[in-house]
Amino acid sequence: MEAKAACRVTGCYPVDILEDDPKGLQAAALAYHARLGAGTGEVFSLPTGEQVKLEASSLCFCPVHRDDPQHQILVLVSPRNTKTVVAVYLKEKWWTTEDVLRTSDPARGGLMKVQSFGERIVLFLLNVVIFGRLERDLDNDGMFFLPHSGKEHAKILWQDGAAVGFYTSKMKGSLCGDGTGVCYLLPVLDTVFVRRRHRRQGLGLAMLRDFCETFPEEEALGVSCPISLAMIQVCSKFLSAHPEERGRLWEVEPPGAWGQRINIWLKIQLQRGRPTDRVQVESTGHTRT
Repeated sequence: MEAKAACRVTGCYPVDILEDDPKGLQAAALAYHARLGAGTGEVFSLPTGEQVKLEASSLCFCPVHRDDPQHQILVLVSPRNTKTVVAVYLKEKWWTTEDVLRTSDPARGGLMKVQSFGERIVLFLLNVVIFGRLERDLDNDGMFFLPHSGKEHAKILWQDGAAVGFYTSKMKGSLCGDGTGVCYLLPVLDTVFVRRRHRRQGLGLAMLRDFCETFPEEEALGVSCPISLAMIQVCSKFLSAHPEERGRLWEVEPPGAWGQRINIWLKIQLQRGRPTDRVQVESTGHTRT
């Protein structure tokens, strides 16, 4: 018997119809998993035409949040690579990974704050499955990226009915990590990701701009250290177009004290071997080389 994927012609996707009931969702998945344990002979057809048997060896429960292992979803993994998720069980149906990342709601467009549990699942897939496995080179023993915290401040970038990227930020005053009483001293842009086929369209630039516009009253904003080469290029374009932000944007290590900050514009200019714009850098009163 074949387990049908949720049909696209129904015009709805999980993020549009899931209730904010992670416990109920997990209970339904556990009941389904127990039924499969009795042996049903079901298979799931991938978009490629490949059929995957729905059996214990191809199923696993994954925590959506790093800090709350009780909120888990049932996923189907590829028989050829058990670290690659190909479908998710939601609302008593199997959905391909790509369908879970889609929306039928025309109001979902641009950058939108993650609020519902359905959006948390989308964030999980983008971060752990897409970014962590499918669109990032890892060694053979590389494991999934850790899920974000359930309280992580995040925005998903929606474009043409699909989630194509996200960014997360650490809020000023939030804890730097589990088991520590140290808090961030400034807002920090922590993770930025754009799906491979949507890159070179200015989306990373749009997310950095949105981050800066979210905190207009803050004198200093951080970007998590170390900054990747791609992110340095985004910062360079942004700061070239917005000189008023050059004294406000810093590469930081937690918690972001002055001794843990490097002015990003100054760093870019030094790497280029060009004279720095001292007016813009000195406006903060603090630099580090």
